[in-house]
Amino acid sequence: MINKTIIITGASTGIGKGIAKYFIEKGSNVVMNSSNEENLKKAYVSFGSPKNAIYQAGDISKRATGQKLVKLALEKFNSVDVLINNAGIFAPKPFLDVEEKDLELYWNVNLKGTYFTSQAVIPHMIQQQEGSILNIGTVLVEHAIDGFPATAPLTSKGAIHSLTRQLAAEFGKNNIKVNTIAPGIIRSPLQGKMGIEDADSLAGLHLLNRIGEVNEIAEAAYYLASSNFITGETINVAGGHTVGHAI
Repeated sequence: MINKTIIITGASTGIGKGIAKYFIEKGSNVVMNSSNEENLKKAYVSFGSPKNAIYQAGDISKRATGQKLVKLALEKFNSVDVLINNAGIFAPKPFLDVEEKDLELYWNVNLKGTYFTSQAVIPHMIQQQEGSILNIGTVLVEHAIDGFPATAPLTSKGAIHSLTRQLAAEFGKNNIKVNTIAPGIIRSPLQGKMGIEDADSLAGLHLLNRIGEVNEIAEAAYYLASSNFITGETINVAGGHTVGHAI
């Protein structure tokens, strides 16, 4: 992916930051996005302010943000080769306690963000007759857990899984590959935000009896972004979470 241009949303912390770092180190041109400009700048500086990266803050639930990211990518690097729709939010809440504002929040950030940003890049990928879109889902779409009630975010993530397959079908003729990465429990700030103080305590949810590391998601993202013959797939990067559990 040397000299290829990658747009990564939610790139200021956690998985998105790890993916950005990985692609930058591999020589890709990276456009980093996050809704939090301060955190975004900190992430960029922590990478050493690399010349093959640039950042722009913005709310990806707004259609204009995706368009701005594409414009920046074209002005700075002259192409848009890969989009990684990583930005998202996730937290448990019992089904009967979910309010309309909860649904709107998750659907706006998770689904609309993925949808609108994909709309922004696809016309340019059609022109190039090449491109790759990676969406970040979750293994919980296919493997629900009673003790982790999260219908509000899960329905938005489930929609992303479905969107992946349909986009792959619509734009396969244009050589645009669209796939989903479904992480298991990954060591990131997200765990703390959900009230999980010891993420390693969830190791038993994976057959490998450990939680995943951010770098392992980044490796999968790089592989899928580089692949020319994988599309419409959901790749579980989850240590066997969907197959069974270690107890």
